[in-house]
Amino acid sequence: MTTSPNSPPQATAMVPPPDGAAGLHRGLGVGSIVFMVVAAAAPLAVVTASVPIIVSVSGSTAAPQFFLLATIILALFSVGFTSMSTYVPNAGAFYSYIQRGLGRHVGVGAAALALGSYGVMLIGLYAYLGVATAKLLASVHLDVPWWGCAIGWVLIVGFLGYRDIELSSKVLGLLLVAETLAVVIVNVGIISRGGDGGFSSAPLSPSEFAAGAPSLGLMFAFFCFIGFEATAVFRNEARDPDRTIPRATYIAVLFIGVFYAISAWAVVQGLGIGNAVERASAEPESVVQDLAVSYVSPILTDVIQVLLVTSFFACVLSFHNVITRYQFTLAGKGLLPRAMAEVDARHRTPSRSSLAFSTVSLTAMVAVAVLGWDPIAQIYLWFSGASTLGLIALMAMTSLAVIVFFLTKARRPSLWQAVIAPGLAFVGLVVIMVLVIKNFPLLVGSTTNAIVLGGVIAVTFALGVAVAERLRRSRPGRYRALDEEG
Repeated sequence: MTTSPNSPPQATAMVPPPDGAAGLHRGLGVGSIVFMVVAAAAPLAVVTASVPIIVSVSGSTAAPQFFLLATIILALFSVGFTSMSTYVPNAGAFYSYIQRGLGRHVGVGAAALALGSYGVMLIGLYAYLGVATAKLLASVHLDVPWWGCAIGWVLIVGFLGYRDIELSSKVLGLLLVAETLAVVIVNVGIISRGGDGGFSSAPLSPSEFAAGAPSLGLMFAFFCFIGFEATAVFRNEARDPDRTIPRATYIAVLFIGVFYAISAWAVVQGLGIGNAVERASAEPESVVQDLAVSYVSPILTDVIQVLLVTSFFACVLSFHNVITRYQFTLAGKGLLPRAMAEVDARHRTPSRSSLAFSTVSLTAMVAVAVLGWDPIAQIYLWFSGASTLGLIALMAMTSLAVIVFFLTKARRPSLWQAVIAPGLAFVGLVVIMVLVIKNFPLLVGSTTNAIVLGGVIAVTFALGVAVAERLRRSRPGRYRALDEEG
């Protein structure tokens, strides 16, 4: 039974705390936060959908190496990211760090870009989830339009997002264990039977990395990590944020990277080194399901079909919680309506912020259904491509902001934490961003789409900068208060 986010179980008081975060539930430990951000990465969806695409577009079996290289870049990013979290103790993440390092104008521009990027990504994911759910229901002879399924999921996510964050983390933990277990079973089945023709070291060799189009392989591998950086958004609800956030960040990026690399290695071994590219290119959407049939059991294919839907559900619930916390922080700074900074006295969550974005999501789903947009070729493709470029740009700006911030501090962490690691991450992220821009037409369907969506990304950032300038001119006190902690 679904419950509308507009109808919480009982009317409860909303309290606007003086510091913007008092009254929030503070029970999240490392495990709870890791569950939420790893669920946002959707491991089962990545292994079943993205790994075959990486093998196909790269023209090689070096997918494990692409994941490992992406892991190294993001681990370097995490060094500066987590070091700065103890100096900027609020849940603004990208916005807060960029503002403290690069100034208020750039910070507010980053806030607009972050909110826009996560927002359109979530809308795209709802569309994909609607299609996946409709297909699953069709297999049992239930004909429900994709947009009807998507709206149903919006209501379920809105209900969970309105309530205690621990409820969301428990749901996500259960779903994450189930989808991870399904992938592990496929991996073990392939490894225990020696793959197709025996194991080969080719997927890990430097020559294989250089074959084909490694830049495309690395770019698509990098996309699979989007969401891990959201650990800092839950700072105000962590039990011991100065320890919990760094640990959760490192565990998330390392778990995601190693899990993806092992799974990609198993997939190419299961396909056979000599056949992997051809088979992945022919039918990428059914590669892993076929491997499940060949190496485990046909029953597992049916299980995977169900878990793919729950994987995307876990993903949208995670991103909904991230957006809710972003809005809450920005409202506390006066950049969004103050009502979004109110805390529900019963659930101890930013429930009004959750309700606001549930309304946005519901409106968006109704609008795209009325417009007749294709849920995959238009909504998901356009929105996920645009959001990915925006988020990679934010990561690069964050790494630069970390360096600038610590160079102005008399007391700072080690040179490795303050300059070297974030500097290397900045270089790596700029390279990834250049690859994305170069291949943006491929990601969003056409050159025209790339120009339009690229323009929207630039305008979103510029609007944030304009808001900061207007605030500086009209309300200088509030403008100066943007740098205050909390």
